[in-house]
Amino acid sequence: MRTQMRYMATAVTDAGIVKKINQDSLTVKIAQTSAGQVCMAVVCDGLGGLSLGEVASGNVILAFDKWFKEQFMAPGAEWTGESIRNSWEDIIYSMNQKIKEYGASQGVEMGTTITAVLFLKDKYYAIHVGDSRLYELSDGCRQITEDQTLIARELAQGIITKEQALTDSRRNVLLQCIGVTQKLLPAFYSGNINGEAAYLVCSDGFRHVITPDEIYQLCRPLQNLTQKVMQVNLTSLVERVKQRGERDNISAVLIQVGRETC
Repeated sequence: MRTQMRYMATAVTDAGIVKKINQDSLTVKIAQTSAGQVCMAVVCDGLGGLSLGEVASGNVILAFDKWFKEQFMAPGAEWTGESIRNSWEDIIYSMNQKIKEYGASQGVEMGTTITAVLFLKDKYYAIHVGDSRLYELSDGCRQITEDQTLIARELAQGIITKEQALTDSRRNVLLQCIGVTQKLLPAFYSGNINGEAAYLVCSDGFRHVITPDEIYQLCRPLQNLTQKVMQVNLTSLVERVKQRGERDNISAVLIQVGRETC
């Protein structure tokens, strides 16, 4: 007998209360492989201050969808953390160049963040550019990714406090952005999957005006035993964010992990 991971997932994306165009894009894939069930979730936040942000975010999502279908799921393919990282970095570097070239041809500047996570066997692998986030929800709400922002850097350097960071007008200033940054430095994360946890991938618009505890209370595993309940709870959080006046697009993917003995 052996234990395998099983996944349920749901996603919500909303233009929000101000913007006419939703510049966020996302994807979530669950598939059965010889190594057991796998899950990939990706959230990209097309930059609201730049033109054609939805084109940038949408094309990065398409590139990851294509990778999952044509490379990751290819018959006989075997993947390690290193090969996943190398493959994902190649996609991001390629898309960075393509988006910059397309923007130049259109006379506009366009870009996107990315936070992507893949659950494979008993490990998760994540790649990250910008300020979308990956959380693990188990005993509490643990942020896995680190924001690549001016505010996060100043906070780490002790220049500003956590309280000041919450209201700083520069909170949207990115240090890394696909399609804009000349020398991209994607951050890669890996770890053991907590089989009694949930994982959340979200754009910054989802988490600006709600607390980690609010996220935990509605997204924690014991609160989400069916996909229908997951959808209701995630939608409820999005509506709460809108009621509190968040002006950005709002997107999130919630993944529930379970164990199955076979």
